[in-house]
Amino acid sequence: IPRMLSREQVIHYTGLGKSTIYDMLNKKSSRYDSSFPTQVKLSEGRVAWVESEIAHWLEGKMANRFK
Repeated sequence: IPRMLSREQVIHYTGLGKSTIYDMLNKKSSRYDSSFPTQVKLSEGRVAWVESEIAHWLEGKMANRFK
């Protein structure tokens, strides 16, 4: 069973703000990032992210920091 992260946990782990996260998911935003994991709708008004996808995204950012 995959572990799910709340928005607050994603903010904590990534250091990104709420607006930045949603801008990165918005294809119309100048801050859109197609590599950023999409949230999963768990119920009405409740979304979460798959922890391993967030970890993979962060690992990619760390691997590219010296390029």
